[in-house]
Amino acid sequence: MPNSEKTVSALWYIGDSRAELRPEPLPTPGQGDALVRTLYSGISRGTERLVFMALVPSSEYARMRGPNMGGDFPHPVKYGYQAVGIVEEGPAAMKGKAVFALHPHQDRFVVPAATLTLLPENLPPRRAVLAANMETALNALWDSGAGPGDRIAVVGGGVVGCLIAALCGRLPGAEVTLVDPVASRAAIAAAIGAGFAEPASAPSDCDVVFHASANSKGLATALECAGFEGTVVEVSWFGDREVAVPLGRMFHSGRLKLISSQVGQVAASRRPRWDYARRMRKAMELLADLRLDALLGEEIAFADAPARLPAIFSSDLSGLAPVLRYP
Repeated sequence: MPNSEKTVSALWYIGDSRAELRPEPLPTPGQGDALVRTLYSGISRGTERLVFMALVPSSEYARMRGPNMGGDFPHPVKYGYQAVGIVEEGPAAMKGKAVFALHPHQDRFVVPAATLTLLPENLPPRRAVLAANMETALNALWDSGAGPGDRIAVVGGGVVGCLIAALCGRLPGAEVTLVDPVASRAAIAAAIGAGFAEPASAPSDCDVVFHASANSKGLATALECAGFEGTVVEVSWFGDREVAVPLGRMFHSGRLKLISSQVGQVAASRRPRWDYARRMRKAMELLADLRLDALLGEEIAFADAPARLPAIFSSDLSGLAPVLRYP
């Protein structure tokens, strides 16, 4: 779609599992604002699929509103939260620099400069679209209490699950296994320094288990992986779907602990000291790892996004995190 100095193009989810690019006026940057030209934005296949398919429960409409979101749930909405671009106008210290923003898929946008995070020089802009996912993974690790030497299983080899596995792999002496029914994820597990198992051969007697598969079978596997008085951290978000949780078997006799983790509230152990800016700086630092390129999927031209999204949200692609590329 042609773009002028005063018009931008934004991706909107419009209902019936459809999307379209819409022109919008470009606001004039005010004092303290920055104009960003987008280079890449990451598609969160888990959360955005729920938005695309109108599976966000009405009780969560307010909590699910993202920064800079347009419209209202269920549709039409402008949604997304993993944009990386170049500051064209703004504070002198940022002008011409690459930044990360919690912003929907849009080719140019204006936001308060204070909400942007500068990319470290050693972090490629394309990989930086994983920053919000890395923040989620970091918070899950904090919630879990996992430590050196622990036997750890991560059930669900999506982007967040793989990032959790990569972080756990940095704990001294930790034994980390990524569990997923897709056998090809073994190569990704190897790339990020984790072991791999299909559900039938998942490890048992684990100290900590993370569940990130967003399905009931995965949660059952996660509970089976936990050892006596082990901790299972639920990272998935199921939207409005009912979830069968097998709380029989050894759940009570094994004194298992099932806890939730969600980045909207940081782990209590870190909340007083880790504000958003500090968390995002750390997420960027942790992404400066060439191995994490294995988590990036196909690059899709922004103009082609409406036609490609139905397949993206309904089937597995060659990679994990599809990336929108802007002109």
